Amino acid sequence: MLEVLANRIYRHLFFAQVIALVGTGLATVALGLLAYDLAGAEAGVVLGTALAIKMIAYVGVAPVAAAFAEQLPRRTMLVSLDLVRAGVALMLPFVTQIWQVYVLIFVLQSASAAFTPTFQATIPDVLAEEKDYTRALSLSRLAYDLESVVSPMIAAALLSVISFHSLFGGTVIGFLASAMLVVSVVLPSPTPSERRGIYDRTTRGLRIYLATPRLRGLFALSLAVSAAGSMVIVNTVVLVQSNFDLDQRATALALAAFGAGSMLAALLLPRLLENIPDRQAMLAGATVLIAGLFIGLAATNYLALLPLWLFLGLGYSLAQTPSGRLLRRSSHSQDRPALFAAQFALSHACWLITYPLAGWLGAKAGMPVTFAVLGSIASVAAIAATRLWPANDPDELEHIHATLAPNHPHLADAVPVGDGHRHRHSFVIDSHHPEWPRLQ
Repeated sequence: MLEVLANRIYRHLFFAQVIALVGTGLATVALGLLAYDLAGAEAGVVLGTALAIKMIAYVGVAPVAAAFAEQLPRRTMLVSLDLVRAGVALMLPFVTQIWQVYVLIFVLQSASAAFTPTFQATIPDVLAEEKDYTRALSLSRLAYDLESVVSPMIAAALLSVISFHSLFGGTVIGFLASAMLVVSVVLPSPTPSERRGIYDRTTRGLRIYLATPRLRGLFALSLAVSAAGSMVIVNTVVLVQSNFDLDQRATALALAAFGAGSMLAALLLPRLLENIPDRQAMLAGATVLIAGLFIGLAATNYLALLPLWLFLGLGYSLAQTPSGRLLRRSSHSQDRPALFAAQFALSHACWLITYPLAGWLGAKAGMPVTFAVLGSIASVAAIAATRLWPANDPDELEHIHATLAPNHPHLADAVPVGDGHRHRHSFVIDSHHPEWPRLQ
């Protein structure tokens, strides 16, 4: 897996991601504790609302940012957004009112909504080989898991000597270090093959996404992932500190258990995906998430919660990590920023539903009801994914062009048939292929 780090550009980007995510992980722990400090037992409501605001920023900003990303140098854009995020993190320790949390979270996550899809779309351009890109996806998943494992462990150690407000300083350092690493390399910035208006650039990724069956299935799986993830992220602090009457370090350890499960799956995935299709692996992950949420009905103490969170982390990574392979497979290089932005926005639209639901149900109906409702949502989503994403999903598809001129270069290998021309090739949605063909 580590062979891809021999690529200097990817190596710098990877470590930029790791450092920024460790800092973000410290902020995640600190934000949960800040919510508890401001609202007590109602912390789940505050945190759920704050995270819903984060999702609103993600859903609204990502497609627009992707449209402008086609016209801006990627390195300049990424570094500028890191600096904005560092500035906002610097303000968080001084928050004294709940509304201030909401405002700063919106600004911070708007910058992240522009940063993340641009960053993700750069990696397939840096690593052209499918095997290298798969390894990079697993390494990226490991980097995200540092937010759930290493950061809480660091936070647990630091909380014994400093207040949780000081944890936000680690976030500032992480974003500044990320900016320095990004600025140290030259990034590819593919030029669009054709000039497009702002509306077309803003909506293109969404149109490609929704016209591609495997990506419609990915959308459904994203809802299952968000249902389980919201239960963990929103309600861990309430379960541990209110229901089980334990301390802040126990909260950090529970979050670390979830991250450890996700890390384990990420380590196994490169070899696993050499032997089974993405669809099978991702549906298996969704099944683990569903089982874990319903098992949660019986998790009445801390010792039961830790292995459950580990189990959910395993399913979380298994269901989510291969998504980059699907996006790469479903687009031309010039459309990848828009498509990654569409996935970013649509997947976080799912979190926009499940974050506040997890918080409000946990506070008003109790944890057993919350586990059951989120488990039911994940079940419906997984069933929908099996219907939307056909098991027979080849790269090359036979299809007929009825509107292209007979002498069009794209039809060089096509055979005349009826009112059009038929041929077969690796199929993605683009200007020549606006609709998915019916399987013959």
